[in-house]
Amino acid sequence: MLPFDIHILGCGAALPTPRRLSSAQVVNIRQKLFLLDCAEGAQMALRRTHLNLSRLQAILLTHLHGDHAFGLIGLLSTLGLLGRNQELHIYGPKDLQRIFQPQIDYFCADSPYPIILHEIETKTPQTIYEDRSLSITTIPLHHRIPCQGYLLREKPTLPHIRREAIDYYQIPISQINNIKAGMDWVTPDGETIPNQRLTTPSDPVRSYAYCTDTSYFPDIIPHIQGVTCLYHEATFAQEHALLAKQTHHSTAAQAAQIARDAGVQKLIIGHFSSRYKTEAPLLEEAQQFFPNTILAQDGMTIQL
Repeated sequence: MLPFDIHILGCGAALPTPRRLSSAQVVNIRQKLFLLDCAEGAQMALRRTHLNLSRLQAILLTHLHGDHAFGLIGLLSTLGLLGRNQELHIYGPKDLQRIFQPQIDYFCADSPYPIILHEIETKTPQTIYEDRSLSITTIPLHHRIPCQGYLLREKPTLPHIRREAIDYYQIPISQINNIKAGMDWVTPDGETIPNQRLTTPSDPVRSYAYCTDTSYFPDIIPHIQGVTCLYHEATFAQEHALLAKQTHHSTAAQAAQIARDAGVQKLIIGHFSSRYKTEAPLLEEAQQFFPNTILAQDGMTIQL
């Protein structure tokens, strides 16, 4: 299967620490890169992945708090120094233009590549990117300011044709795509070979939902139903549930309840408050509701 990898660049909350940068991830889908949030330090963490930055297709900002966007201008400047010439699209909520266009005009005035800003209406899902192999749709979240998550989903592929069937029935290359599309094969002797004998099922469709920052918000469940992997913020432990509610964040238990009720396959929790010196209690809390939970860690890679 072609890659669908999630690289965690930073998984801390507002205050960066020596162990955790603030929010940033890069998703590699079939060698197309998408940066989710861009906190301070994101470009250094991104370069440590050794991914080819020329493959960066878009930057997707969830909201305009500094711990999700302070690294943007530095990264844009660096991409210019690296010789990028392909246009770069940046998506975010209301005020994206007002906040960042003056900075781009000043710090990236000589940029060798076009930088295109797109403001998103955050209350309803929208498909913001689509090509032959994948789509990206926004997920309305509930935070102190306009905020949305993102759902990255592969498009279904055709079934695989059996190599031994090609050889045995001497199927010409010109007919392979027709068979993948569902046609039977008729041999030169007139025998019809059913399609199911010639093919194996297509690869399962993989999907990734990125949901931060948000309070406990069950309205997102229909939008993330059954995804392969969900990243959901878990800023606080349940003992700080009142603080989570006041600041429009989630506890680890609440993130796990969302994962359970949405029937996702895997949950990654992150966006940890700096008050916690270890995340083990957060993991234990989440696994009580959703056993297939893992902790995000700076520098980790998850392969779907």
